[in-house]
Amino acid sequence: MNSDESEDWTTVIESDRGWHPPDFRGLWQYRDLIMLFVRRDSVASYKQSLLGPLWFVVQPLMTTAVFTIVFGKIVAVPTDSLPPFLFYFAGVLWWQFFASNLTRTSDTFSANSGIYSKVYFPRLVTPLSVVISNGIVFGIQFAFFVFVLIVYKLRGASAQPGLSVILLPLLVVQIAALGLGFGLIVSTLTIRFRDLNYLLGYGMQLWMYATPIVYPLSQVPEKWLWLVYLNPLTAMVQAFRCALFSTEAAPAGAVVYSILATLAVLTAGLVLFSRVERISMDTV
Repeated sequence: MNSDESEDWTTVIESDRGWHPPDFRGLWQYRDLIMLFVRRDSVASYKQSLLGPLWFVVQPLMTTAVFTIVFGKIVAVPTDSLPPFLFYFAGVLWWQFFASNLTRTSDTFSANSGIYSKVYFPRLVTPLSVVISNGIVFGIQFAFFVFVLIVYKLRGASAQPGLSVILLPLLVVQIAALGLGFGLIVSTLTIRFRDLNYLLGYGMQLWMYATPIVYPLSQVPEKWLWLVYLNPLTAMVQAFRCALFSTEAAPAGAVVYSILATLAVLTAGLVLFSRVERISMDTV
């Protein structure tokens, strides 16, 4: 081809300086790649394992059993007239979904550096695929939880889903967005501060106990409730149990605060991630 002959390019990748919005258009163009990563993550979770997909259910069941024995039997923490197993099972499902989204997206750049250095695609593809695959796992676990709830109901348990159960899909989207937002923020910070990876595990343990997972809000002194509600997860956990068991709902102000905090964290995470993704390979 002669040097004078014009060349037509379908895609031009250029370096850009300054702040720019996330490439949502690119995400749609690479939607097939997102689903490929989702399939990879889903299969890799149980491939060559003894129990296979049953691990999706075994893990929260084992955690719930430990919480029921330790906090329900030994410590005897009240569960607001709910069967302890159901109370802890609901909290464990909610927490593990959030924690998995946060921790698995927090190491996006280091975990995918081999792919990022070889081929271009919107980097947001990988954390988004993680959230979708976690959502599939949560769906499987929640289906089993509904089965357990029906069994308890047939045995005379007082647990009764409320009308707010129709809002559960929105709650799932919100907690996925909050986990993704925090995960993106941590992933951008760990590029320069690697020791944050070590602090994350410890911080997640503290965060779980700062969230009403193993205790009801009725056990929190009234003067400290405002501090507990500063945690945006508190209103979501309360709303989740309210939808499933018709327990007391979170105050409207706490719900609004939780939604605004989620939007703020997700926006900050997306902006920081889009800023750092262009220079990530120089520092990872």
